[in-house]
Amino acid sequence: MGINLQKGQSISLSKEAPGLTKVMCGLGWDVVKPSNNGFFGAFNNTKNYDLDASVICLDQNDKVRDRSNVVYFGNLSHKSGYVTHLGDNLTGAGEGDDEQIILDLGRLPKEIVKLVFTVNIYDCIARKQEFSQVKNAFVRLVNTSNNQELAKYNLSGSEYKGMTGMIMSEIYNHNNEWKMVAIGKGINVNGLDGILKAYA
Repeated sequence: MGINLQKGQSISLSKEAPGLTKVMCGLGWDVVKPSNNGFFGAFNNTKNYDLDASVICLDQNDKVRDRSNVVYFGNLSHKSGYVTHLGDNLTGAGEGDDEQIILDLGRLPKEIVKLVFTVNIYDCIARKQEFSQVKNAFVRLVNTSNNQELAKYNLSGSEYKGMTGMIMSEIYNHNNEWKMVAIGKGINVNGLDGILKAYA
């Protein structure tokens, strides 16, 4: 059983799992039945909520050097081959992880010192959708060598009313030690491009 993280809490992955190199980051969520009291007014009942998980690979200056350092449904693998998105879930239906990202921390390019895990609602403006209708969102980290869950962070939905994107967590390298921190920051952006502006 992994550590249940609280918002702002960090753990050392190197200490929790000595010798750790390859991990799976799983992200999941459920969607509440649409109602008429959302941030955008009447919700669009004809559209599924398509939440997209992404990982942004940052350098020591907290900058993303180019689009190839963003792994998401439109770019499923980092150019190094050591960050891989396993595919887009268009509805969030079903139990467990909705989307998964595999990381080989031991083989990442040296210039990548931080990985930011985000979720945004696809086409949120046109569909009039936001995170008050999303519940049970979580991010978890699993050691792929033994399938042991190292840490999990469950997000509360009530504080994300009006938000269309979310910074869920970060994995970063500090003094050659990989750590994970639970962020849980809601942001009001129009898609992934809106999130990336903060790291340009």
